[in-house]
Amino acid sequence: MADDNSQVELSIDLGNEEEKLAFKQLLSSLPLEAVIVQTLSQAGIEQPVLVAVLITTDDIIRSLNKQYRSQDKPTDVLSFPLLEKPIVNAPADQLWMSSDLHSGEEIQTKQAFITPPDITIHLGDIVISWPTVKRQASEAGHTSTYELLFLLSHGVLHLVGYDDQTEAGYQSMIRLQQAVMEAIGQKV
Repeated sequence: MADDNSQVELSIDLGNEEEKLAFKQLLSSLPLEAVIVQTLSQAGIEQPVLVAVLITTDDIIRSLNKQYRSQDKPTDVLSFPLLEKPIVNAPADQLWMSSDLHSGEEIQTKQAFITPPDITIHLGDIVISWPTVKRQASEAGHTSTYELLFLLSHGVLHLVGYDDQTEAGYQSMIRLQQAVMEAIGQKV
């Protein structure tokens, strides 16, 4: 399991103070760190990590989605891994591919930096749209809290290397997210 040195940097940008204050009140009851630690544990990651999380609006996530994924629409969660390659041990059809992969072979033009096991790895950033979380929770018939924590787990899995662009990757991620939610006592 990821050790207690794992850290979460949380930023909230919800457009207005009223919405931000309401979310901050909810935040005190949210086990964000537990979700991240449990997700890392389920994925077999033992090294301490740093994850930056931004809770924001549909407009901001739409802008990011357009800029980085060429999709001009809001989405629920975006992940921006800082790793050059996946650190999770999973079948290749469940993982995102490094930009250094070409025709199935790794290009050996640069020496990879290997973080020592006792040093915190900055995995990357996760952006979650709070308005989309609330809409999706309502549509699915569960709480916004459950939806937010489920998406946070999803984002962490992307940061360590999982990809849901294949059915195998999607199913693996869903199975891991459900195990995380069960482990932290969250029920649908």
